[in-house]
Amino acid sequence: MNDYLIKALAFDGNVRAYALRTTEMVSEAQRRQDTWPTASAALGRAMTAATMMGSSLKGNEKVTVKIEGGGPIGAIVVDANAKGETRGYVTNPHVHFDLNEQGKLDVARAVGKNGFLSVVKDLGMRENFTGQVPIVSGELGDDFTYYYVSSEQVPSSVGVGVLVNPDNSILAAGGFMIQLLPNAPEETIQFLEKRIQAVPPISKLIESNHTPEEILYKLLDEENVKILDKMPVKFECGCSKERFAAGIIGLGKEEIKEIIEEDEQAETQCHFCNETYHFSKEELEDLYDQSFGEK
Repeated sequence: MNDYLIKALAFDGNVRAYALRTTEMVSEAQRRQDTWPTASAALGRAMTAATMMGSSLKGNEKVTVKIEGGGPIGAIVVDANAKGETRGYVTNPHVHFDLNEQGKLDVARAVGKNGFLSVVKDLGMRENFTGQVPIVSGELGDDFTYYYVSSEQVPSSVGVGVLVNPDNSILAAGGFMIQLLPNAPEETIQFLEKRIQAVPPISKLIESNHTPEEILYKLLDEENVKILDKMPVKFECGCSKERFAAGIIGLGKEEIKEIIEEDEQAETQCHFCNETYHFSKEELEDLYDQSFGEK
C-alpha cells in the first residue's frame, strides 16, 4: 500500500476528519537520518502530524513545525506543504531508550516536556501566521491536540504512531485528526470521545493494513463519513545545489573571499535529507564574480 491521506466530513458537516498512512515517508526519513528507534518514532509522529496540518493549506502555502522539549533528541523540525510533501529532521538522531511502562517507545523521554511546540504557516501574505504552545506530554499526539485547542481554538483529537522493526527500519506509521466544527451537537461529541478511547493504537491499525478510509470508519462509523479528497503524501526535500549557492552568496563578500583563499573549496549538507553539495574553488570564484564582480 502506498502512503496517502484522506480528508472527510462527518456527522452532517459537524466534524472534519483526516487519516493517513506515512510508512514510506517515515522510512525515507529514517534511512536518510539514520535515526534510532525512539528518535524515529518522535520524528515520524511529528512528520505525520505536520502532513495533516499541511494538507489543510492551499496552493504554495506551507507550514514549519518546530518541537523543542529540552530532551536528548534536541529540536525536531518539519516542513510540510499543501501538496502532501513533507521533510523533517531531529538534531540528535541516535537516541533510543528502553520501552516505557506501556510497552511503547519512550518518545516523551526523548522529546522532553520542558519547552514549546511552534507552528509557522507561510500563507503567502506579508506576515506569516505563528502559533506556539507549551509541550504538555512529549508524546506529540497530545501536544498537537493541545496546539489546535489552544492556538487555533479548534477542539481536536490528534493520533499519531510509529512502529519500528528490530533492524531500525520502519514497520508502520500513520495518524488521524478529528476536529469539531462550531455548534457540533453534544451527542456527537460524546460519541467521538467514547469511540476514540475504544479504537486500537493508530500504528497497530496501519500495521494490520487498515487503509486511511477504514481508520476513519472505525473512528466515526462509515455511514457518518463523507470522503472529500484523497492525496498521495511523501518525503520530499527540494534542496538543490543552486539553493545552497544562494546561501553561500548570502555569507557576504569578505567571508566568501576568505573561504576561497584559505579552504579553496566548500562543502554543505542539507539537514533534512543529508545530501552533500561540493563547491570547488573555481565554482566559488564564479559565485563571487557573479555576485560581487572581479576580486
